[in-house]
Amino acid sequence: MPPRLYSGGRATRADQNPIAIDLALQGGGAHGAFTWGVIERLLDEPWLDISSITGTSAGAMNAVVLAHGYTVDGREGAKAALEAFWAQVSEVARFSPFQRSAFDVMTGNWSLDHSPAYLFFDLMSRLFSPYEVNPANINPLRDILEESVDFEVLKRCEIKLFINATNVRTGLPRVFRNSDLNADVVLASACLPMMHQAIEIEGDPYWDGGFSGNPLLTPVVRESAACDVLLVQVNPVERAGVPKTAREILNRINEISFNSSLKKELRAMAILQRMLSESGVAPEEIPFAKEWSSIRLHRIVTPPSMMELSASSKMNGEWEFLSMLRQEGQRTAQEFLVNHAEDIGTRASFDIESLLDTVLQ
Repeated sequence: MPPRLYSGGRATRADQNPIAIDLALQGGGAHGAFTWGVIERLLDEPWLDISSITGTSAGAMNAVVLAHGYTVDGREGAKAALEAFWAQVSEVARFSPFQRSAFDVMTGNWSLDHSPAYLFFDLMSRLFSPYEVNPANINPLRDILEESVDFEVLKRCEIKLFINATNVRTGLPRVFRNSDLNADVVLASACLPMMHQAIEIEGDPYWDGGFSGNPLLTPVVRESAACDVLLVQVNPVERAGVPKTAREILNRINEISFNSSLKKELRAMAILQRMLSESGVAPEEIPFAKEWSSIRLHRIVTPPSMMELSASSKMNGEWEFLSMLRQEGQRTAQEFLVNHAEDIGTRASFDIESLLDTVLQ
């Protein structure tokens, strides 16, 4: 196990009165281990009380595992459950054909861009569907989820969960709450259509929630009593330079696609808050405006070092890689708390207008 990069439970603000927060967790395959590290660090702050979690794909998996562990044995139970879950992911990955090449291992490159098995699969996925190459729809994550999470426990969990998946028929998001959750729902939230068959739920097929909300903010804004939302963003918003290889272009297309729904929600929030401030109209006078206007948004993003990771690294389940991402998450969360702990419960630390200025001007 890698060493912790901080002193667990160390106070980071003068006022230690509990403050309710909501977590919004993006998906990103193995990069979800970064979110694991962030959550671990947050759980060491007793004044942070997680009220609800909205999650998509890997964010959904982190959410249900956290909630299950928390219900069983509090904060320590949540941390133990998350570690056990990611250890199981790593154990399964040991037997996967997707392994780094010897050269990448020697040079410390975490991508699978030179893995023969990965390259073959990448090519085959463009020619054949998962219905043809995996007719039995085998997914090792199903066994891991069913072993890690008792979904009946989530029904009595005090943390509200909002798991998003995309309805293939309508293209619209569907939000599943605590009482709706099972392994199928979580797998649907993480169902990449070129890798897995659509997951059928109540007669409708579902794909990855990232197509319609990564993550979806509306549920926590409308249904949680907390006013502070902490967004853990795994997918890069900006990248320098122009992608030129086919793989780089496809990677950037996917990043833009999986961030677009989130940016639309942030844009709507920014426009509403600006309109209210300029009009002088009380939020209570406009339906649904009060919830959105009172939200204090905070954001934790992956550090620059993770920008160098290619899309194929999201398929890398090596324990050393997951541990590195976990440590990055711990470190980044620590930096966030040092800089913004006093903002939580008081003011937003993420200026959404600065992110969307090009749209709002």
